[in-house]
Amino acid sequence: MMKKENLENLFAELRESLDHNEPASGHKERFFEKLNSERKSISTMGKGRTPWLKALSIAASLTLIISIGTYITNAEPTIEEQVARISPEASNSQFYFANLIEEQVKKLKKEGSPETKKIIDDTLLQLKKLEKDYNQLEQNLIQGGNSKLILSAMITNFQTRMDLLNDVLNQIETIKIIKNNNNENTI
Repeated sequence: MMKKENLENLFAELRESLDHNEPASGHKERFFEKLNSERKSISTMGKGRTPWLKALSIAASLTLIISIGTYITNAEPTIEEQVARISPEASNSQFYFANLIEEQVKKLKKEGSPETKKIIDDTLLQLKKLEKDYNQLEQNLIQGGNSKLILSAMITNFQTRMDLLNDVLNQIETIKIIKNNNNENTI
């Protein structure tokens, strides 16, 4: 009950400050006229832009799709992919030997010291030359050379690189043994 009395007192106080005047004649018509004119201007703005935006977005999408399609169809396969098409066995051998050679090169580089620097540098230079020869063999294979002869040369190239690495690693071991023996004799 008390809340109702407080509410009535509040309205009684506010009643005097409220505007009791009627709006001017034609107010309702002017209001609706302004409302309708704003709606029309908003709708014409959207209609004017929409066709251009749609056309532009469609054109951009088509350009993107055509570009991607052209790239995919015109992308040339890598040399490795071409070799794999000609001889899957050669591709598998290349993967196998390349991993072995990479491991041996890592071992070789770990053995670096002042005594072995020259032999390691020379070996790495020889490996680069052999790799360049191998790349030329790949090109010959792709261009349609005698595939059996070229594949044999490719395998020989890998074997030569492996033999070179093994020989050099053995030489480095010998150098280390000689160095250790000299150090023991001087002590």
